[in-house]
Amino acid sequence: MANFQLTKDNAEKVKIKFLRKYRDLVAEPLDFTPGNEDKLVEDIMRLVKRDRTYVEFTLQKALADTKGNRL
Repeated sequence: MANFQLTKDNAEKVKIKFLRKYRDLVAEPLDFTPGNEDKLVEDIMRLVKRDRTYVEFTLQKALADTKGNRL
Protein backbone atom coordinates (compact mmCIF):
# COMPACT_ATOMS: atom_id res chain seq x y z
CA MET A 1 0.00 0.00 0.00
CA ALA A 2 1.37 3.36 -1.00
CA ASN A 3 2.04 5.90 1.76
CA PHE A 4 0.41 8.74 -0.15
CA GLN A 5 -2.73 9.60 -2.07
CA LEU A 6 -2.90 11.32 -5.41
CA THR A 7 -5.81 13.17 -6.91
CA LYS A 8 -6.34 13.94 -10.57
CA ASP A 9 -5.15 17.52 -9.99
CA ASN A 10 -1.96 16.90 -8.05
CA ALA A 11 -1.06 13.75 -10.03
CA GLU A 12 -0.35 15.82 -13.14
CA LYS A 13 1.87 18.22 -11.19
CA VAL A 14 3.77 15.35 -9.59
CA LYS A 15 4.18 13.70 -12.99
CA ILE A 16 5.68 16.90 -14.42
CA LYS A 17 8.12 17.17 -11.51
CA PHE A 18 9.13 13.53 -11.82
CA LEU A 19 9.69 13.86 -15.56
CA ARG A 20 11.94 16.86 -14.94
CA LYS A 21 14.15 14.67 -12.79
CA TYR A 22 14.04 11.69 -15.15
CA ARG A 23 13.95 13.26 -18.61
CA ASP A 24 14.50 9.94 -20.36
CA LEU A 25 11.04 8.78 -19.21
CA VAL A 26 9.16 11.33 -21.32
CA ALA A 27 8.33 8.68 -23.91
CA GLU A 28 7.04 6.23 -21.27
CA PRO A 29 3.35 6.24 -20.37
CA LEU A 30 2.88 7.16 -16.71
CA ASP A 31 -0.87 6.77 -16.56
CA PHE A 32 -2.60 7.29 -13.26
CA THR A 33 -6.10 6.63 -12.05
CA PRO A 34 -7.09 7.63 -8.51
CA GLY A 35 -6.79 4.70 -6.11
CA ASN A 36 -4.08 2.95 -8.13
CA GLU A 37 -1.07 4.53 -6.44
CA ASP A 38 0.56 1.10 -6.01
CA LYS A 39 0.50 0.43 -9.75
CA LEU A 40 2.03 3.84 -10.41
CA VAL A 41 4.80 3.17 -7.87
CA GLU A 42 5.51 -0.24 -9.41
CA ASP A 43 5.67 1.24 -12.91
CA ILE A 44 8.07 3.96 -11.78
CA MET A 45 10.17 1.41 -9.86
CA ARG A 46 10.56 -0.62 -13.03
CA LEU A 47 11.38 2.42 -15.18
CA VAL A 48 13.95 4.06 -12.91
CA LYS A 49 15.29 0.78 -11.46
CA ARG A 50 14.96 1.95 -7.86
CA ASP A 51 13.28 0.42 -4.82
CA ARG A 52 9.83 1.21 -3.45
CA THR A 53 11.16 3.30 -0.58
CA TYR A 54 13.00 5.66 -2.91
CA VAL A 55 10.08 6.05 -5.32
CA GLU A 56 7.54 6.69 -2.55
CA PHE A 57 9.88 9.17 -0.86
CA THR A 58 10.38 11.03 -4.15
CA LEU A 59 6.64 11.15 -4.85
CA GLN A 60 5.86 12.32 -1.30
CA LYS A 61 8.49 15.03 -1.64
CA ALA A 62 6.85 16.19 -4.88
CA LEU A 63 3.46 16.22 -3.13
CA ALA A 64 4.76 18.30 -0.23
CA ASP A 65 4.88 21.44 -2.39
CA THR A 66 2.83 21.04 -5.56
CA LYS A 67 3.14 24.72 -6.43
CA GLY A 68 6.92 24.81 -6.34
CA ASN A 69 9.37 23.57 -8.93
CA ARG A 70 11.58 21.53 -6.62
CA LEU A 71 11.38 17.80 -6.36
